[in-house]
Amino acid sequence: MRMKEMLAAGIVLSMGIQLFCACSKEMPYEENKVYVGVTYYNQSDTFLNQLIASLKENLQEYEGNGYEISILIRGAGGSQRTQEDQVKELIDSGCNVLCVNLVDRADPSEIIDLARETDVPIIFFNREPVAEDMMQWDRLYYVGAFAEQSGIMQGELAVEIIQSDPLVDRNKDGKIQYVILEGEAGHQDAIIRSESVVETLKSHEIEIEKLSNGIANWNRAQAQNQMLQMISQHQNRIELVLANNDDMALGAIDAYEKLNYTESALPVFLGVDGTDVGLEAVRDSKLAGTVYNDKEGQAEAMAELAVALVSGTGMEKIKFQDKKYIYLPYMKVTKSSVDRFMRR
Repeated sequence: MRMKEMLAAGIVLSMGIQLFCACSKEMPYEENKVYVGVTYYNQSDTFLNQLIASLKENLQEYEGNGYEISILIRGAGGSQRTQEDQVKELIDSGCNVLCVNLVDRADPSEIIDLARETDVPIIFFNREPVAEDMMQWDRLYYVGAFAEQSGIMQGELAVEIIQSDPLVDRNKDGKIQYVILEGEAGHQDAIIRSESVVETLKSHEIEIEKLSNGIANWNRAQAQNQMLQMISQHQNRIELVLANNDDMALGAIDAYEKLNYTESALPVFLGVDGTDVGLEAVRDSKLAGTVYNDKEGQAEAMAELAVALVSGTGMEKIKFQDKKYIYLPYMKVTKSSVDRFMRR
């Protein structure tokens, strides 16, 4: 499984630097030629690498249906300025539809202006722009999921575990001491996931005590460092680790493994996303569960929408919310159900 993940990431990155795109601004516009330009916030993001690899696979399926498909992929390295330059490059290369995972979801105006000037539609994905920005132009779309649902489901997983296993409350004080590993400071999904998971625990009358939280920027290594600090501060008091994504949950596990904690002394770990490594950790009982972010469904929706926008056909078949949004549901994953998700 790890080899599969590395291969998928390698494919995505190599597409960003090689001649996988036939985009050329000298080429005349043709309805059956779909030249997709993709830019995403950070090429080290495990979930996005897998989503984009799935997007490539979905787009290739249209080649057998009379379409010429090309794709050019760029990672912005966390820089909004770089991403804006990449959008200009993709448009100048002749790409006739853009898929944009924003570095800064609150500042897409420059990107929107560049696309509107050349009438190139944008499919934002995974990082949802604010509603006001989505209204700037009628050729802006979004594909993703509801962040609140992921937090609720993570909370429900925690409730099920706590209610079924009294040993989770290791110190027998009637409360569950927990910490949260958050994605980014000020990031909408991180805030909503963190708030909704806690509210879900409270709504099920689970007594909880927050010990700490740390910003780990969706990153496994940063999460390990944050978790090491929390363990140093709270020692064996931590009974539940709630992470905004699988990579951070795995980073927390890495911290305990580095300190040679025995299995009986470990807290419960929960993630979000259902990446390949996350599912593998659930299967191996390292993660108690995760919440599956349907990357395959999102990739399929993005491919269908991209082709429809360029060809002018098929838009009537797409199920939008408010004419601009496509949301895929999250799903809870436990050890009993993980095999089904690993086969997706």
